[in-house]
Amino acid sequence: MESPEVFQHLKSPFVMIIFGATGDLSHSKLIPGLLSLFNKKMLPEEFFIVGYSRRDYNDQDFADSFESEKGKVGWAQFSKHLHYQKGTFENSEGYFHLIDHLNTLDKKIGACITRFFYLATPPSHYSDILDKLVETKLSEGCGQGSNKWTRIIVEKPFGKDADTAKILEMKLSDSFEEKQIFRVDHYLGKETVQNILAFRFANSIFEPVWNKDFIDHVQITWGESEGIENRGNFFDGVGMLRDVVQNHIMQLISSVAMEQPRSFTKEDVRSERAKVTEAVKLVDERVVRGQYEGYRAEREVEKDSNTETYVAMKLLVDSPRFSGVPFYIRAGKKMEKDIITISVVFIQTCHILFKEYGCPEIGNVLTFRIQPDEGISLRLIAKKPGARLKLGSVNMKFNYKDDFGTAGLDAYEKVLLDIFAADQILFTRSDEILNSWNLLDNILKKWQNERNIPVYKSGGWGPERAKELIEKDGRKWI
Repeated sequence: MESPEVFQHLKSPFVMIIFGATGDLSHSKLIPGLLSLFNKKMLPEEFFIVGYSRRDYNDQDFADSFESEKGKVGWAQFSKHLHYQKGTFENSEGYFHLIDHLNTLDKKIGACITRFFYLATPPSHYSDILDKLVETKLSEGCGQGSNKWTRIIVEKPFGKDADTAKILEMKLSDSFEEKQIFRVDHYLGKETVQNILAFRFANSIFEPVWNKDFIDHVQITWGESEGIENRGNFFDGVGMLRDVVQNHIMQLISSVAMEQPRSFTKEDVRSERAKVTEAVKLVDERVVRGQYEGYRAEREVEKDSNTETYVAMKLLVDSPRFSGVPFYIRAGKKMEKDIITISVVFIQTCHILFKEYGCPEIGNVLTFRIQPDEGISLRLIAKKPGARLKLGSVNMKFNYKDDFGTAGLDAYEKVLLDIFAADQILFTRSDEILNSWNLLDNILKKWQNERNIPVYKSGGWGPERAKELIEKDGRKWI
């Protein structure tokens, strides 16, 4: 799914303006990702990174703030591309200074260079920034129709419910054309998520069985061993449903359940994903939520907080291919281990030849391991060694590092390359976002009236009711 135009586009100079450049996203993802691409010689010779924030920095102060990067290979040369512009999100003055700054860079190159506006801020600032970009005409580039080279990049969460998501989408569409808007869900940049489509549609042995006649159910597990750490100010009031399910997990469901697109163009792929998000239904309000023990004592968390750190649910995809096939979802913090997997569990049909010998309870399971050690495994049934006929389960495994000698690009590196190449395949479209909010909005409204949230202990797999959710159907979490 690599765009054939990536290297062609990256020969051209660009400037990326990072709003909120002194925040966590810039330090943990964006600048490290850009540095890595720089070291891999995947950036053009001329490029500029302009940090925009309220801190009283100069260019050198901004570069020095990246303590964890300063000792890395290539930093001395890369940091020469870093610039800084002081300004607030609400006041026009900083934006006019930014215009002067960008005009200086254009003059240095001798042309209007492509501008990427990256909103690495909490979503509460999106509206102010978008308004000021339009008001000051920054959104139009440097003039002479150069707005076609201007792009806006926004990070999830895209709103906090259906209403705020619609308002944000209206604001974006009023300011930019759809082809200029890049909504980042970096999990779509994961190698294994991309590989689900390649695995399904490039291997003819799986397409005939990828349907309700052969698949019993699908499980998605999103486990994080840590708590919220120092993100209380962001996470409290957001919760796992908004932070993970509405975006990342809905995209994982789409990758499993979508029909084959007519082509691997952005509109065909995104249209098939949108059909899935529209078809996902909640089953009998089968939702479990929980909060890990000690959450309310975390820094910057309300003492009576009802924010969920765990959610599990049963969903159906109302499509001819997957009609009646349940998707069991669980996502939580303070879990037993860090793991993100999609397991496609095929119907177990013990052949008549083996009835008297007994078959394993669970038969064939295809698992996409997204984190850690990205790869794919297939559980098969085989004869156990010995004189007597006994059946057992074995796994055929593949992972990127062992089989290809590399784990591939980091998800943010892939995201950045696709932004530079104007390739929107791995970026969510407006209808995908609104569909997922329409599904989850009723859950959020119901929770507003429920003041007692179940508490679960750290190091396990969440509340006991999450086991009951799947075992009620005669199944078990893998």
